[in-house]
Amino acid sequence: MPRLPLLAATLTMTALPAFAAPDVVTDMSPTGALVQEVMGELGTVHVLLPRAASAHQYTMRPSDARTLQGADLLVWMGPELTPWLERSAENLAEDTRQLRLLTVDGTILQRYDEGGHEHEGHQHEGHDHGDHEAHGDHGDHGDHDQEDGHQGHDHEGIDPHAWLNPQNAGPWLDSIAATLSEQDPQNAETYRQNARAAAERIAALDTSLAERLAPWSETSFVVFHDAYSYFTRHFGLKSAVALSLGDAATPSAARVQLVRDQVIATKAVCAFPEFAHDPSLLATVTEGTDTRTGGELSPEGADGNAESYDAILTGLADTIIACFEG
Repeated sequence: MPRLPLLAATLTMTALPAFAAPDVVTDMSPTGALVQEVMGELGTVHVLLPRAASAHQYTMRPSDARTLQGADLLVWMGPELTPWLERSAENLAEDTRQLRLLTVDGTILQRYDEGGHEHEGHQHEGHDHGDHEAHGDHGDHGDHDQEDGHQGHDHEGIDPHAWLNPQNAGPWLDSIAATLSEQDPQNAETYRQNARAAAERIAALDTSLAERLAPWSETSFVVFHDAYSYFTRHFGLKSAVALSLGDAATPSAARVQLVRDQVIATKAVCAFPEFAHDPSLLATVTEGTDTRTGGELSPEGADGNAESYDAILTGLADTIIACFEG
């Protein structure tokens, strides 16, 4: 008989649920990579956007919708980048949290150029979410932007490709850790430690990439679509001449001629195709020039550089430098 209370206590203890990390869903690989840094071995992040799919235009599958509805937390850039996710995000279960990285305090944001004419780019402060402050990028070394327009996704307002400035990683990692800690306080210290370690490593990578890219600050080049301004401004490169102003847009004949004229005028050294896009139009604008064709770029790391946030940035730098060096 004396053993019964002990047995009952043992059964009660073993029946207690283990503390589990939140079930997290993200929009695309760069977001998922940062969240995974913070979660570490406590959980595995689910990324909605398949590799090679457009971040701006995607139709979720029924399995995606089920995964999203069952999530504890959605972490995404925001509707400025993935408008296809906006309606689903508005209709999540009441107990599902959301974190929009473009609204995190301390995020460096910049706007697409407006006015449809050729002019120099500038860092813009402030954005559309009034209770969050955007800070100017002191790393801006001056850019020479190509003619703007409104093809493909919306090219007015905020440029959503903000993960290509590594200074944004620190505030985002802190915010991810804080949000996970609210949902899973038992593992809060692990989240904070993981976020600090990742931020320190990315800061060191930032310094290293800046040193590698510094010799190429005056080198002109061409990209397939207008997605790389955060990267070029932060690292002091000239703004890339973009053939298409949207990754799903087909440039007009007038746009192709304009870019060809700029290739010739700027003596562009390299033209970079983009992963999963037809490179033939780039060949058209560089035909008969000395512009070299570089490796494929991908702002989201869809070309295979999505294993980590570091790999996305390093992959871009490696591809650009390899072509510049000839």
